[in-house]
Amino acid sequence: MPSKAPAPADFPSNLTVTITPSSASTPTPNILLLLHGLGDSAAAFTSFGRALNLPETTVVTVQAPTPLPFDLGGFHWGDDVAFDTSTGGLDMDAGLTRSTTTLVTVVRGALIQKCGYLPREITILGFGQGGMAGLATARELGQKSSGSGEETGSLAGVISIGAPYPLSGSRSGSKNRTPVLLVSGRDSIVVSDEAVRRTKEVFEFVEVSRYQRKGDGMPSNRDEMLPVMQFLARRLRSRQGVPEGSIEIG
Repeated sequence: MPSKAPAPADFPSNLTVTITPSSASTPTPNILLLLHGLGDSAAAFTSFGRALNLPETTVVTVQAPTPLPFDLGGFHWGDDVAFDTSTGGLDMDAGLTRSTTTLVTVVRGALIQKCGYLPREITILGFGQGGMAGLATARELGQKSSGSGEETGSLAGVISIGAPYPLSGSRSGSKNRTPVLLVSGRDSIVVSDEAVRRTKEVFEFVEVSRYQRKGDGMPSNRDEMLPVMQFLARRLRSRQGVPEGSIEIG
C-alpha cells in the first residue's frame, strides 16, 4: 500500500507535473502516468485524464522537458528534433535517452521510493512520441542498472496510442513482462506490422487495437475508446472490489 499521495514536491523541480487526485482522502491504489504527444503540452492531456474519471486512481501528467525550437510551440521528448522525410513533419523517433532517464526518475524516485507505490500499481498512457517514451521507460525500468543492480520490474501496463517501441531503442536482454496495448488507425504507417513485431521483441505481452478509420489520433468515440478502458479495467487495482449490481460490458 502506498505511504503517501504524490505531491508536486516529490518530482524533479525542472519538470511541469500536474496531479489530478481521486476523491479519496487516502492514497489511491493506482497511478496513471500521462505523456502527451510531440508538440503538445501537459494541459490538454490533463483534461483527458479528468475526463477518464477512473476510480481509485491518481492521474499524474508530465510535460516533456524540452520546448520545440523556432517558436513552434509545444514540447518534445526527443534527444533532438528531426524531420521525417516521408511526411515532411517532425519525426517522433528522434532518440529518447534523456526523456527515458527523466521518466525513470519520476517512476522510481518519486512514485516508488518517495510515495511507496509498487510497479504493479503504475500504468503509463502515452500518445505519439509520449507513447514511445512510455514504452522505452517501461523497458528501462525492467533492466538492472549497471553497478547498482537496481531493477524496478514490471509495471501494471503501458498504453501507447499511435506509436510502437522506438526503432532507436535497445532490444537487448530478456523480454519485459509489462503488458502493452498498442492503439492505431487502420493501415497505420507508424504502427505497421513490422513495428508491432519490433515491440514484441521487447515486450512479452502485446495487444494491438486498430480503429476502423485511418489516422493514429486519440480515440474519438466509444468504440475506439472501449479497448483502452477494457485494458485499464484489467490492470487497475481496487480496494473496494466490484460494486454490487455491476455488469460486464464488451
